[in-house]
Amino acid sequence: MIAIKCENLTKRYGAVTALDSLTLEIPENKIFGFLGPNGAGKTTTVKLMMGMSTPTEGRIWVNEKAVVPDAPEMRSQIGYLPDVPNFYNWMTGLEFLQLVGELQGLSQEVNRSRSFELLELVGLRKAGMRKIGGYSRGMKQRLGLAQALMNRPKVLFLDEPCSALDPMGRRNVLNLILSLKEHSTVFMSTHILSDAERVCDSLAVVDKGKLITVSTVEALRKRFALSSFDLEFDEEPAELSSILEQQPWVKKVEKLTINNVVGLRVQAGDVQAAKLELPKLIATQRMSLVRYEMTMPSLEDIFVHLVEGGSHS
Repeated sequence: MIAIKCENLTKRYGAVTALDSLTLEIPENKIFGFLGPNGAGKTTTVKLMMGMSTPTEGRIWVNEKAVVPDAPEMRSQIGYLPDVPNFYNWMTGLEFLQLVGELQGLSQEVNRSRSFELLELVGLRKAGMRKIGGYSRGMKQRLGLAQALMNRPKVLFLDEPCSALDPMGRRNVLNLILSLKEHSTVFMSTHILSDAERVCDSLAVVDKGKLITVSTVEALRKRFALSSFDLEFDEEPAELSSILEQQPWVKKVEKLTINNVVGLRVQAGDVQAAKLELPKLIATQRMSLVRYEMTMPSLEDIFVHLVEGGSHS
């Protein structure tokens, strides 16, 4: 089953096109990353998919139901975490979740049980008894995730879910998101590439309202498999760098300095030639090699390449 589908989805604000002819199909029980720099159209897309905004052109279906304004049946099956969630600061976390449960029509017994379950799930069991006004931004983000899960949604929309979290909080939330796809489809808008790399089954990259590509991370790596070799030495590698720049199999040589260790990153246009010739050239320089590592492009490298116009497909 296709959980989310949109065809030629477009949103204009006067002369500004925030989203331009987006077409996507997202299978159920997957985590789908929606990546782009700030201002790329990510939040606009989420609001359109949830029926919070009306498209200028195009159509959207969620759980095989057309998205239209004021569609309670569709909304009862989705959850939403905005990029900056808002709360009643005079409430406790528990009171807020129970308010959400009441609005969703949960019985008193189910509401209370579900509220405590979710506070435990997001690491706010003790803090749930305190007023939200005293919460940090990261705590509010986790409470926002809890409210998004209150109705056990079939489709969960997360808009920058980890942007306010410290490293420990980010790890915990990402682990939680990974566990959700057993019962839900997760549409995760983010500009934090490492988060998408860790949890997403597939992803789309958008920029300036236009879809650039849809793929898995692994497929993108294979597509942009311009491999690099990271070299670290005890000595200054300036002479080796000059020699490498003259080799026909070398595309680019960059100087690296990591923890006061001097090194080079060699991008190879011909990987097989690099594997054969690079060790020989290092040996001729009689330098103290500290590290030699072949690396595949990271999602960040690929993202920059795509957004800068290296490939739009």
